[in-house]
Amino acid sequence: MRGLFLFVAGILVGLAVESAVAQNQNRGIVGLNHVGISVPNIDEAVAYYTKTMGFPEAFRSKDEKGQVTLVYVQISRNTFVELQPANAQRPPGINHFGVHVENMGAATAMFKQRGANVSETRVSPTKAILSNITDPNGVRIELAELPPESLHRQAMERWK
Repeated sequence: MRGLFLFVAGILVGLAVESAVAQNQNRGIVGLNHVGISVPNIDEAVAYYTKTMGFPEAFRSKDEKGQVTLVYVQISRNTFVELQPANAQRPPGINHFGVHVENMGAATAMFKQRGANVSETRVSPTKAILSNITDPNGVRIELAELPPESLHRQAMERWK
């Protein structure tokens, strides 16, 4: 009986260590934050996602000419759909997905160490700190650190 107990205890300790190691490998990753979709008509897309789907508009960003550059609709406290007007460089369809990271410097260093080609970090008009990775299949992964002044974080804090 003692042998069986030690065997089961050993398996449980092994599983706990394996789980801790796996979690440690992606330390600083908060989770999936958004899916970016390029749309031919931003007003129609916003109407669909807010009225038909029932996702409230969280925030929007405009350029210096007052043209809408993106609209975020909120699915849950931490999850959004990013709608952007389609153009020649960004045809209609799913454009990218965003991953919320705690610390951009640590996240980009981790991904570079693993062999990812990571873009320069920049601050977006929404005040999010962003960097991009493109996977081997051409899928763009946007890393996003969301400081308190970012529109994303403010929308998350307003969520009820």
